[in-house]
Amino acid sequence: MSAPEWWLDESAFAGPEHLDASYVAGYTAKAGVDPATDVQVLRANGLGPDSVLVDLGAGTGVLAFAVAPECRKVIAVDVSAPMVDHLRRRAGELGADNVEVVHAGLLSYEHRGEPAAFVYSRNVLHQLPDFWKAMAMERMRAMLRPGGILRLHDLVYDFDAADAAGRMESWFAGAVDDPAAGWTAAELAEHVRTQFSTFTWLFEPMLERAGFEVLDRDSGRGAYAAYTCRARA
Repeated sequence: MSAPEWWLDESAFAGPEHLDASYVAGYTAKAGVDPATDVQVLRANGLGPDSVLVDLGAGTGVLAFAVAPECRKVIAVDVSAPMVDHLRRRAGELGADNVEVVHAGLLSYEHRGEPAAFVYSRNVLHQLPDFWKAMAMERMRAMLRPGGILRLHDLVYDFDAADAAGRMESWFAGAVDDPAAGWTAAELAEHVRTQFSTFTWLFEPMLERAGFEVLDRDSGRGAYAAYTCRARA
């Protein structure tokens, strides 16, 4: 189904680095994500051999391949062609036959078949302006069965606008110096200027309006948030 004329082209908002094969090659090391906590949270909320999980913005597949042995099916979705190439190659290397890789975004992925039990997304929604965040959350809810679980990470600011200057300086002070090992202060500042991270007090009402109950929120350093949400009937 073709998108209407007013629909957003997500590839234009993905960030040129995510469309660069050389950047993708070093992304896993740069991001430094340990999926263990997320796997534990998903298990505690019913992840098991019959589960279908949709990983939206799967990146290099750190979470997708960590949960694949415990699921019936994982659908790894990414808008970046180099990320998709990496995912497909990695799935072949691991023999992960139950990982389906789809080249699409939050706003273009069309879920088919039975509703998913789980949706996972990490650090993708901040690439979209708030209007489109809300649209993406509605789509996440639509692909989940009632009672299904959304596990969501993103850069979300847990402070008031009046406190932004001081909180930003504190956040930047904790950045790394080596861009291969994480995000530098200059990269974080660029994120604030050019990406669409929003405040928790705007983000959370969007989740609730989309049909989610927030079960748990963990906010780190006032700039990162992890949510576990249940899809309401």
